[in-house]
Amino acid sequence: MKKFLLATAAFAAALAAFGVTAQAADLGARPYYQQPPAYAAPLYNWTGFYIGGHLGGVFAGDNTFGGLALTDSSARFMGGVQAGYDWQLSSSWVIGVEGQYSWVGNHQLNAIFPNGLIYNNNQRGIASLTGRFGYTWGPGLIYVKGGYAYSDNNETLTFGVLPVAFALSDNHSNGWTLGAGAEYMFAPNWSAKVEYQYYDFGDSHFTSPAALVPFGTFHNDEHTVKAGINYRFNLGNWGAPVAARY
Repeated sequence: MKKFLLATAAFAAALAAFGVTAQAADLGARPYYQQPPAYAAPLYNWTGFYIGGHLGGVFAGDNTFGGLALTDSSARFMGGVQAGYDWQLSSSWVIGVEGQYSWVGNHQLNAIFPNGLIYNNNQRGIASLTGRFGYTWGPGLIYVKGGYAYSDNNETLTFGVLPVAFALSDNHSNGWTLGAGAEYMFAPNWSAKVEYQYYDFGDSHFTSPAALVPFGTFHNDEHTVKAGINYRFNLGNWGAPVAARY
């Protein structure tokens, strides 16, 4: 009887082991799934040359000529071109240089003196050569800029319709400028910007004719607001995703 029970138990254990083995064989090998690479944010690189254009407005400062009010069209249209180069120093900081020229429309700054003499300055354009320093977060950039400014002036002094020779202590064509703006890369190689820029061309006074010397000095400055677009070179990796490797 004992032998029979032992034989029965051994037979049952063998059947159980055979069933587990068969079930494992039916399931086959465990498949291996490769984990996809982790996604990283796109990279943006501001380093490179750029060229572009801009449109905006010019607003003259509150100018007087020794207490004598100067009349002008204080809000004028402007449009022009710019070119420059940027260096991206790190993931957050950018430095660069930029040259800019803007044509100015319909500017007539006049001083009508009590003795009948009329001074006129027709400012035809303004330009600047500046350095700029900015903070970037991917496609966005905010910056400050400053440097040399130039004013393209066409000045006259008349008595009635007759031209009168004159001389100024300073031609107020050379000055300085400061500004700030924001720029955004909206497509490969393309960025758009908005910018405020202040131009200061200093003080001037007449040194001749003698009748105008007592009237003192006047100050020439401009406030500008511009919107522009740039085409940027050397941005082949614009928006390229980076995959992390394991």
